[in-house]
Amino acid sequence: MNKSLLATTATALLAGALALPALAQNVAIVNGKPVPKARLDALATQIKAQAARAGQPVPPDVEKQLREEVIAREIFMQEAQRRGLEASPDFRAKMDLARQSVLINELFADFQAKNTVTDAEAKAEYDRVVGSQAPQAGAKEFKARHILVEKEDEAKAIIAQIKKGAKFDDIAKKQSKDPGSGAQGGDLGWANPQGYVPEFADALKKLDKGQMTDAPVKSQFGWHVIRVDDVREAKAPDLPPFEQVKPQIVQQMQQQKLVKYQEDLRAKAKVE
Repeated sequence: MNKSLLATTATALLAGALALPALAQNVAIVNGKPVPKARLDALATQIKAQAARAGQPVPPDVEKQLREEVIAREIFMQEAQRRGLEASPDFRAKMDLARQSVLINELFADFQAKNTVTDAEAKAEYDRVVGSQAPQAGAKEFKARHILVEKEDEAKAIIAQIKKGAKFDDIAKKQSKDPGSGAQGGDLGWANPQGYVPEFADALKKLDKGQMTDAPVKSQFGWHVIRVDDVREAKAPDLPPFEQVKPQIVQQMQQQKLVKYQEDLRAKAKVE
């Protein structure tokens, strides 16, 4: 082997070695044009984020599928460029809108990355919600039943029947127009009066355990015959522990911060 051949071989090997990093940065070469790996990485990040938001797993062969996708996009893009579609006013308008959307999303992502919700903020919000659920001192809960009818005379007749010994439950099952409680003998379960319409709540709070309204109660739904089966001190609802709901609280507070940021920007802008 002569020196000239050795030099040619060495030059070729060196050129190949220098080309390796460049090839590693590309997904493929399409019609002589490199397709950068950065496109594949960006698309993969987007797909994984969408899957995470939807609570779905990422397919194991997703990278192979995405590689074919970016190659196909390059082929189609080259054909669109060959036809001169980039120069059309319609394309330019759409590109302007797309650029605007991407840039705005980057702004919001940057804001959220620099304004994260701390554990202390999330815990303070949790404590605020828990405190707001606490009942007022002396508040009562009622276990009540009712019979709902369309006319006052019907309600008066029902009250008279019950006073003569008819069973409240049986009449409720046969005559109550409330489909939810009627089938249960008029049973409404335990509830705070605030959960009912004002007329119903006012009548309920005047009754003691075992008492029934002497006169029908009118509301927007019709005429009610109400009976209180039991009364107890109101208690706070059972809430999940902080760690269990922390992710939801953080997500909600992050969204609230973003909305406030958007509102502040809008308020400061000079619009003529």
